[in-house]
Amino acid sequence: MLIDSHTNLHGEPYVDDLADVLARAREAGVTGMVAICCKLSDFEAVSAIAEAHDNIWCTIGAHPHHAKDQPDITADELVEIAQHPKVIGIGETGLDFHYGYSPKDEQFRSLAAHAEAARRTELPLILHTRDADDEMAEFLEAEMVQGVFRALLHCYTGGAKLAQRAAKLDAYFAASGIITFKKADEVRAVFRDDIPNDRIIIETDCPYLAPMPHRGRRNEPAFLPDVLKGVCETVGWTEDEGAAQTTEAFFRLFSKAERPE
Repeated sequence: MLIDSHTNLHGEPYVDDLADVLARAREAGVTGMVAICCKLSDFEAVSAIAEAHDNIWCTIGAHPHHAKDQPDITADELVEIAQHPKVIGIGETGLDFHYGYSPKDEQFRSLAAHAEAARRTELPLILHTRDADDEMAEFLEAEMVQGVFRALLHCYTGGAKLAQRAAKLDAYFAASGIITFKKADEVRAVFRDDIPNDRIIIETDCPYLAPMPHRGRRNEPAFLPDVLKGVCETVGWTEDEGAAQTTEAFFRLFSKAERPE
């Protein structure tokens, strides 16, 4: 059993062949996946995919790139939408100072609203972080003082210091196809040396970041075994151990998700 903890299944990349994509995922041993919401306006499309399939759950959130588009987002709004029976997480949210698509202050306001929603719903907070390691660590440490919530640093490519500080807060970390890239030695070192093995889960972040040997192609959940292989080679698991470890960690973190038969 493998669970793809972060997919972007709605929209143009899969509009013509989503059924085939999901069938290939099942054939590859992917028995569950999470459809991620990055804009509140996308929730209807995201939740419709989850509603149509027993093994797909979804989230509610606004990516930091879109913080400027939804400057008045509130925890109350997120909490209300999160009552949907298929919603198992809050996000994707976070801080991205690489592209600067949204001003920093608006990213922080949006992130704080999501954190409060995660605290109130007791659902995990799915975090995107790029060029903001120190700021994310400081945010998490300050917010945990206000009240504990579960945190997931998805598609983790941050440094060792953020990993260490977040690990002390019991955060989880998701490995993506990046862990298989030839030049990703620093990412592999962090997963090997700084992240607790029992808090590693896996994702494709499809349609982006196809793992080796699929680089350059549209990514899809059927490639998740290649991500798992990269994780196992990094931390020293057999692939059976890796499947068991990452699946157990997923259901421990996303406790609202019902394990497939």
